[in-house]
Amino acid sequence: MSYGRIKDMLRRGEIIILDGGTGTDIQRRGAPMSGDTWCADANLTHGDIVRAVHADYVAAGADIVTANTYATSPLLFTHIGRAAEVPRIDKMAVQYAREAAKDSGVCVAGSMSTMRPMQSGSDRNQLAHEWEEEKARALFTMKADGLKAAGVDLIMMEMMRDTDYAVYASEAALATGLPVWIGLSAERGESGELQGWGRADCSLDDISGALAALKPDVMCIMHTSPNDTDEAIKILKRHWHGPIGVYPESGYFKSPDWEFVDVIPPGELVAASKRWQGLGATAFGGCCGIGPEHIAALAKEMQR
Repeated sequence: MSYGRIKDMLRRGEIIILDGGTGTDIQRRGAPMSGDTWCADANLTHGDIVRAVHADYVAAGADIVTANTYATSPLLFTHIGRAAEVPRIDKMAVQYAREAAKDSGVCVAGSMSTMRPMQSGSDRNQLAHEWEEEKARALFTMKADGLKAAGVDLIMMEMMRDTDYAVYASEAALATGLPVWIGLSAERGESGELQGWGRADCSLDDISGALAALKPDVMCIMHTSPNDTDEAIKILKRHWHGPIGVYPESGYFKSPDWEFVDVIPPGELVAASKRWQGLGATAFGGCCGIGPEHIAALAKEMQR
């Protein structure tokens, strides 16, 4: 499936099925996770597992699979002295996804994140590590250009959680000329309002406004608890009137591993997705903790 067909499906308001949690499924199949780079180095050491994860999502009925490039964040890799490796690792990741999707017509996306060094045993980024805007923008441009050179059909901005780095990264992706989907990640703050994941200084309302103004192809609520997703969609719709995608997480991260605890059953994800469809969403999948069995259920049960 070329992106031209995806664009037509979006225009017609048709249901699009995304894949599930690539990194967590790589872990579930036995590839070790790194305390420094999470699932990124699996592209170097466990390519067969990476390829098999994508192949299972293709077989499950996904219209788009996302290459394992989320964790090759240029911020993170610069911090650990490996920035020069990002284009090479991403090229390998995209190749595995392409091989899995061969002759299926499924689109291959590249993931971009603003991931920083993680706090061990936690799901929190080390926010003390900062980059000047000019440097951050240059790093995100390097990442985006590398994904384009690797041959992705579109770029998925994932876990966009603030009004600074998320804007820099998204603008770099849009500058490639590729289609861009922007995924917002939210959690409930101490005040009870939804905020950016790990960014108590950024309300979801402010994040939605800043990123919707960039006019991507699609905006998504992703890596957000299913319990908070309804409200997150409603907040997003204050600022965005285009296509909406939804792909929640289930379980929790305890760096470097995902904990598959109380993972939502496939039938419950389908039921929730139908509710989100009623709120205006047309693209559905899953993030961390969600596997091929969930995507197969969505592909079967969502009205196509």
